[in-house]
Amino acid sequence: MKNPEKPLLLFLILASSLVSMATAKSTIEPCSSKDTCNSLLGYTLYTDLKVTEVASLFQVDPVSMLLSNSIDISYPDVENHVLPAKLFLKIPITCSCVDGIRKSLSTHYKTRTSDTLGSIADSVYGGLVSPEQIQVANSETDLSVLDVGTKLVIPLPCACFNGTDESLPALYLSYVVRGIDTMAGIAKRFSTSVTDLTNVNAMGAPDINPGDILAVPLLACSSNFPKYATDYGLIIPNGSYALTAGHCVQCSCVLGSRSMYCEPASISVSCSSMRCRNSNFMLGNITSQQSSSGCKLTTCSYNGFASGTILTTLSMSLQPRCPGPQQLAPLIAPPDNVPKELMYLPSPSPSPSPSPEFDDIAGGGSSIAAVPAASPGGATVSSSNSIPGNPANGPGGSISIASCPLSYYSFIALLIPIGSCFFVF
Repeated sequence: MKNPEKPLLLFLILASSLVSMATAKSTIEPCSSKDTCNSLLGYTLYTDLKVTEVASLFQVDPVSMLLSNSIDISYPDVENHVLPAKLFLKIPITCSCVDGIRKSLSTHYKTRTSDTLGSIADSVYGGLVSPEQIQVANSETDLSVLDVGTKLVIPLPCACFNGTDESLPALYLSYVVRGIDTMAGIAKRFSTSVTDLTNVNAMGAPDINPGDILAVPLLACSSNFPKYATDYGLIIPNGSYALTAGHCVQCSCVLGSRSMYCEPASISVSCSSMRCRNSNFMLGNITSQQSSSGCKLTTCSYNGFASGTILTTLSMSLQPRCPGPQQLAPLIAPPDNVPKELMYLPSPSPSPSPSPEFDDIAGGGSSIAAVPAASPGGATVSSSNSIPGNPANGPGGSISIASCPLSYYSFIALLIPIGSCFFVF
């Protein structure tokens, strides 16, 4: 006689594994003020898309998006360049405080033929949002049938945590965990530690599953602009760039440091004067003169944008030795493809200076060839819970259990009568 306990045990293991697959966690940050901050989304292209098409999905400036990923914006017609599927990008967004938690509600999507809430959430937006969250954000719209052209609010995850991590400047990236990811791999990719990731995301243990959304702190350079400047509080992740002052100024976070460097942008727009007052120095100019008493350093620095005016500051200092040239992140050519052999590899370990052959474009996802830049001439229904977090160090977030697709529950429901058959035999 066959032992009925063995097939029953296999059934229970299968059912429990499906339940674990059906739940995904995401980190939320409670808030009470109306202030906003800059944040990033980790997004993997689901198909080939033009730069403008990707930017349109998130309603962000295409040039700023390119610079966030250290892509050279001086290439002809760069905004219409076709980016390859599976490419990982950092998308700059504004993070707000909505109903007591940090999120972004500035993204809208017009439905197309064959769209479902599931395909919009999982494919178009790469798992950054769940079908249930789309339903809640559009509660006044009947989503039982999606008509072509229906305009949907897409709530997206984000975090501010006061722009710091362990008392140092940081910008936060919302990252969707992949099947091949590990906490150690994610920590290496983004130059952080497993302990820091665990604390920031209020995780009791460093356990992750595909579909989880982590808030990843990125080392950054913070600005010290006056509060009346429109770009007050500007913060830039290490090794990347940002446009400010109406696209007139391009700032970068110097590799391996906390020093922000700004200079005139490489795009043609009408700008106010960038000369430091009472001098011949232009924005970004740095001169050094070595003497027996040390190095005399003169710098024309950017100090914010106010009332249509680019603010500059001329400073002179005496240092023990003259600094070397600024080590800026190399700008890369707009990518045309993602090598298949690199597309699904685990997260590469970062290095202080990118390899001459391959560069991880956005510090995550697929690696692409780094060409040195040269100036050319169905809807789901589920529940959600919030588990308070109490990290030992760093910002205090909490974990939210995301929605579970009905297909998983339907499949489990189908297995239950099958499992009962094991008792018969």
